[in-house]
Amino acid sequence: MSALAAARGALGARFRLHGRTVAGGLDCVGLVALALRAEGFTGEVPSGYALRSGDAARAVRAIEGAGLVRVEAALPGDLMLLRPGPGQLHFAIRSEAGIIHADAMLRRVVERPGLAWPVIGAWRFCRED
Repeated sequence: MSALAAARGALGARFRLHGRTVAGGLDCVGLVALALRAEGFTGEVPSGYALRSGDAARAVRAIEGAGLVRVEAALPGDLMLLRPGPGQLHFAIRSEAGIIHADAMLRRVVERPGLAWPVIGAWRFCRED
């Protein structure tokens, strides 16, 4: 649940494309990186992408290359890859009743109920103890 707690700790942070800190702003990749670091992830975080870069296969390769394991049903704290529109990908952290994500329209990190967009997949960070 560390990922979920970290994501919740970022609620209200401003949206900033390629943002990687709560104080400086976060985008969806930055929010996920923050959450996964709380789980012990130490890998590289992608950068240099466009706001509308819809290559789902590339995103899945990066997720799985980072050591996350695909799951059938997301639990709170899991990473979700969503498709909010044609050519768009979006990352979020699953919460008990919805998702936590960096919302470009609202210009901040928010928690929203339910799943408003199609789910491409869900992954869990599994620590090697």
